[in-house]
Amino acid sequence: MTARWGALRTADEVEERGRHVFSPEVTAQLKRIELATRGLVESLFSGEYHSIFKGRGLEFSDVREYQPGDDVRSIDWNVTARRGHLFVKEFVEERQLSALVMVDLSASKTFGTGAKDHATIAAEIAAILTLAATANNDRAGLLLVTDRVERFVPPDTGRRHALRVVLELLAWQPAGRETRLSEGFRYAEKVLRQRSTVFVISDFLTGSAVDPDLPRSARKLAWDHDVVPVRLLDPAAGRLPRVGMLAVTDPETGRRRVVNTSSRRVRARFEAASAATREEIDKLFGDLKLDTIDLDTGEDYLPPLIGFFRGRARKL
Repeated sequence: MTARWGALRTADEVEERGRHVFSPEVTAQLKRIELATRGLVESLFSGEYHSIFKGRGLEFSDVREYQPGDDVRSIDWNVTARRGHLFVKEFVEERQLSALVMVDLSASKTFGTGAKDHATIAAEIAAILTLAATANNDRAGLLLVTDRVERFVPPDTGRRHALRVVLELLAWQPAGRETRLSEGFRYAEKVLRQRSTVFVISDFLTGSAVDPDLPRSARKLAWDHDVVPVRLLDPAAGRLPRVGMLAVTDPETGRRRVVNTSSRRVRARFEAASAATREEIDKLFGDLKLDTIDLDTGEDYLPPLIGFFRGRARKL
């Protein structure tokens, strides 16, 4: 208990540096996301979600009269003796689960060469996952991370709570700009009191060189919980366009430099560094045997998202 509340105090201190910014644009975005995801969740994701995240067992619900074909092992002999004819027990799946949607809010999420930037796509995916969980009467929570824990909303049930989670994500202005997912992994490990599904939405443009504790913290969280990385992939993020001398700014560090993109050597070095980071993350996911959802941000993210749900259902 000491560790848990110590972690919560730390988060509260961080939250004082971040802030909510409520505006007409945020309200309009919330309504648009709610309308866009409502039908999808109700018609498709509820069933798929139920089929891949199994509950913890069965709990007694009620008794009813025996019907031909019922399993004789379910006969309730005490009720049968009192009523004078056969009654059987009915059970329901005890399956209230807990899902935590962890979203990387570092400054690189403002990037995007498709119709939407990564931050918008992350918000829509978080809404789908949260609404799918609460539609099945499961608990869903939110964890916002940059190079620190920005905001934590404890898992709870209900559509009203789900919309609050989405609003928190849309309205929160982070204090940090850089990426350190290990901070979120360590925090989630402290506050999650039962085995949960942790969806991690990020572009994962990081590695041990930037975040030395990433492999260890990811391994520890995956040991106790079902971690599902949702990776946002933009093809343009791993290569430089050939446009001559180009002034670039790192959105996370603020460092500026001029790059000669006409140089084949410069372009090759940049692509090699990007590929090395991608390979390191791929190896980490592979070592931990994580089911990863890779989403091309220039295309419709629904087919791979639905494919993941159906693929896992087949495996189970």
